Amino acid sequence: MFRFIVSLKKETLLFLSDKVGLVLMFGMPVILVFVITIIQDSVYQILDSNRISMLIVNHDAGELGKRLVSQIDSSGMFKIEVDNSIRFEDIKSRIAQKKVLTAVCIPSDFSKKLQSKSSQLSSIILTDFGLSDAGSIKLPDIETITIQFFHDPVLQESFCYSVLNILRVNLSVIESSRMIENIYEQMGVSSDSSHLKEIMQKNRISINRIVASQGTQNEIPSSTQHNVPAWTIFAMFFMVVSLGTNIVKERTTGSFLRIKTIPGSFTIVLLSKQVIYTIIAFLQVLVIFSIGLFILPLINLPPLEIPENISGILVVVFVCSFAAVSYALMIGTLANTADQSNGFGAISIIIFAALGGVWVPTFIMPHYLQVISLLSPLHWCIESFYVLFLKHGNWSDLGKPVIVLLSFSLLCQSVAYMKIKLDQ
Repeated sequence: MFRFIVSLKKETLLFLSDKVGLVLMFGMPVILVFVITIIQDSVYQILDSNRISMLIVNHDAGELGKRLVSQIDSSGMFKIEVDNSIRFEDIKSRIAQKKVLTAVCIPSDFSKKLQSKSSQLSSIILTDFGLSDAGSIKLPDIETITIQFFHDPVLQESFCYSVLNILRVNLSVIESSRMIENIYEQMGVSSDSSHLKEIMQKNRISINRIVASQGTQNEIPSSTQHNVPAWTIFAMFFMVVSLGTNIVKERTTGSFLRIKTIPGSFTIVLLSKQVIYTIIAFLQVLVIFSIGLFILPLINLPPLEIPENISGILVVVFVCSFAAVSYALMIGTLANTADQSNGFGAISIIIFAALGGVWVPTFIMPHYLQVISLLSPLHWCIESFYVLFLKHGNWSDLGKPVIVLLSFSLLCQSVAYMKIKLDQ
């Protein structure tokens, strides 16, 4: 027991003397949590407070062009700047100068073509209902109406599609409204059609968004709920830089050999390393989760919501930390130099994080990468945390990721102990 306590003290002093390891395991993940959460929260809220800047150039002198500008402005999704005098070729330069992100150019014949299209469609409807003479109706080809949409090249494709869909919805509202007006006019109805258009807009089908979690909660997961557990896991596994380097140094400087000559089992020495770094992993969780609970709300970010299954959290944290410590132990015993341990250990964790879904969700990856991601321990760590924090799952949902992580840990432990035995 005395040897174990002395070993714990030695490992604590070694860790505290490793300033780089302290920064990598505590400083770096804290910065990542702040930066990534702020960025993602801005994306989530971009249609509320951070509206997209849009330049509208309306070359149409008709009423429908003005109505489209009004529709886009009233949507509340864009920060509108209207400049009808700007030339077509100057729009790109405005975007290149970062004055706006997007621009819409309404052509001079917009009202004319849309009016013609609405008239033709309303005539077809009246003919189909037998309210108009089909032979007296001449139906030329409907002219294509084209609106120019400009955007900054840095704007992602998915985001551009969202903006285009918003524009299409506004165009559809104008087109349907104008078609109703034409039907009233062609039928000779003197009554105002505004009440019908108002009813149609008010009676749109609503979509109720439901989060398919296992629990009873229906809260939409925030950026904090996604990022805090993910970067906590990343921080855990980056202990490979500190623990792996310490093991390499002890092997290359002869410390291992001297420790083995001391009476008692050498397993106690390795166990002390694992106990210390498991405690450090729990401290990482405590620090980063505390930031999510108390600090992020101070800068107007969503707070971290802790699941009710506290025992499940403790089990998941232990299993993830045990996997991280085991991997670091294996890298430290396999590497011949500290540079090898640092280089391979850090790069492998970054690769595991990229494949495991820390940076981007695995479901948007190609199928073959989704299969490969199953080999990443960080994938199973994130899955176990997401079961609790996002899906509100139970113990049966935690079974698979916990078993996989324990198997991975035992494999790493076996490789490390075999390597140490071969070096004796």
